[in-house]
Amino acid sequence: MCGIVGYIGSNNALPYLMEGLSKLEYRGYDSAGIAINLDQEIKVFKSKGRLKNLEDTLDKSMNTVLGIGHTRWATHGAPSDVNAHPHTNENSTIAVIHNGIIENYMEIKEWLINDKKVCFKSETDTEVIAHLIDYYYEGDLLEAVNRAIEKMEGAYAIGVIAKGEPDRLVAVRKDSPLIVGLGAGENFIASDIPALLKYTRDILLIENDEVVDLRKDQVTIYNVFGQKIEREIYKVTWDMESAEKEGYEHFTLKEIHEQPKGVKETFTRRLDKNSNIVLDGITITAEDLKNINKIYIVACGTAYHAGLVGRRAFETLAKIPVECDVASEFRYRDPFIDEHTLFIAVSQSGETLDTLQSLREAKRKGARVLSIVNVVGSSVSRESDDIFYTWAGPEIGVASTKAFTTQLTAFYLIALHFAKLSGSMNDERIKEVVDELKMMPEMIQSILDQSEKIQKLAARQFNNEKVFFMGRGLDADLALEGSLKLKEISYINSFSIAAGELKHGTIALIEDNTFVVALATQDKLYEKMVSNIKEVKARGAHVFAIAKAGKTVIEKSADEVFYIPETLDLLTPILAVIPLQMLAYYISSIRGNDVDKPRNLAKSVTVE
Repeated sequence: MCGIVGYIGSNNALPYLMEGLSKLEYRGYDSAGIAINLDQEIKVFKSKGRLKNLEDTLDKSMNTVLGIGHTRWATHGAPSDVNAHPHTNENSTIAVIHNGIIENYMEIKEWLINDKKVCFKSETDTEVIAHLIDYYYEGDLLEAVNRAIEKMEGAYAIGVIAKGEPDRLVAVRKDSPLIVGLGAGENFIASDIPALLKYTRDILLIENDEVVDLRKDQVTIYNVFGQKIEREIYKVTWDMESAEKEGYEHFTLKEIHEQPKGVKETFTRRLDKNSNIVLDGITITAEDLKNINKIYIVACGTAYHAGLVGRRAFETLAKIPVECDVASEFRYRDPFIDEHTLFIAVSQSGETLDTLQSLREAKRKGARVLSIVNVVGSSVSRESDDIFYTWAGPEIGVASTKAFTTQLTAFYLIALHFAKLSGSMNDERIKEVVDELKMMPEMIQSILDQSEKIQKLAARQFNNEKVFFMGRGLDADLALEGSLKLKEISYINSFSIAAGELKHGTIALIEDNTFVVALATQDKLYEKMVSNIKEVKARGAHVFAIAKAGKTVIEKSADEVFYIPETLDLLTPILAVIPLQMLAYYISSIRGNDVDKPRNLAKSVTVE
């Protein structure tokens, strides 16, 4: 959730800290702060709200060669100047930034208060870390940090500086993302690569339970046993140009319009010259597939909704039964997993903690792990046996859009690959689906070209606080995503329902002017959906329907209809989601919301 940065070198740390934090704003935050070693004192500056508030408190003439910075998303204590990071010990000789949660912080806090008479200033779990390190500090920051983390339980990436060691920055990773950037006479830490790209492309990907000792001209990594680790440098080949708005009003709108490219890149990179599917990152053989008797797809939020579509793709194409579950619930229901289980983890960032912890639980029980991720070198990808990288490119807007459509593309390709391995589909039928998938980028673009229709609809409905999404079959799965998208960026309390369930209670909520978005893209369920539309129309609803081109009977029942290009029923979600994304975007924009950074949300959810 939070973003952390750190600098040690020969140049002024302030520009780096502020630039790095600005590149991490997409992760979501409610306050920001920095701590610097200035004139042999630890100075802390922090403010509630946007980064600009922090910037206004800083004396730009300050010059320091060591500092840490943080953008906070509240988990312990309300957003405030006091609760903002960094946090220090009582006499401000130790400063700490922290991304994650210390699960046993109350136990440590009570011990420090009762036995050591420590006074706390904030409500946060992070302040405990500073006092704990201070308790063990005897002139060696690395030693003090190592002793402190032995007492800490939970998930964290931390950066620590000390007044008495102006030439040292210590960082630790446990279940939360952390990277190190290498420079000439300077080194960096950060939560994510965008924070570093202006300064270096040489990255060290820090693994779980590793401690890093940074000096301006040296970086040393230690494992849990205190042994030095050699780590290969990861060279970043992409740049931030693709993360600029390029004339779009918001990153979210830009990313919606990048979907034809993202889907095409994700798809065509997996085809050889004869249009055969080649999945280099997946080494599952036909024999391996025979030994798999259970597949779980596990994810959160939008990725979970992609998983619901993926489940149907596997069952329809590869004839393999699949369960799809929310990662935050999966670990706690003691799922039956063994060496015959395939666990598929889906995450845009590859750092979603609930998904990562579920993955680890599955591995402990013997499952083979396949991940679908967008970020190369992320934790989920590094801990997986097989990897499918989507080629969505950097996604800056908090509301996921192009990640969803590229995840769907990944599922279709993997399902077709498994169908080939298992013999559940012949080559001719596989080619038919592949040929249809080739058309998706062009079809998506044709929908984007009609954005004005959705914009006008949004202008008529943006003040409607009662919105229902409904569908049947795959459309019921997609309705969940449409409703989530509207909720997270417009703050309208919408919800979705399988249309056949209307008469079992929900229809009682339909009244005059209730806005209903009805998905009717499944041929075998089309007539039933038309009947469901008539049911809500009879009770006063205003219905906006999405259907395939040529299915014009629906116009007699719905108030407004948006047509997507004709395609296979199984592939309609990759098209039908586009008008849903645009509807959410335009409603949010008209309502004057911060579309790219919706309140209370973060791009990468690294807490449970």
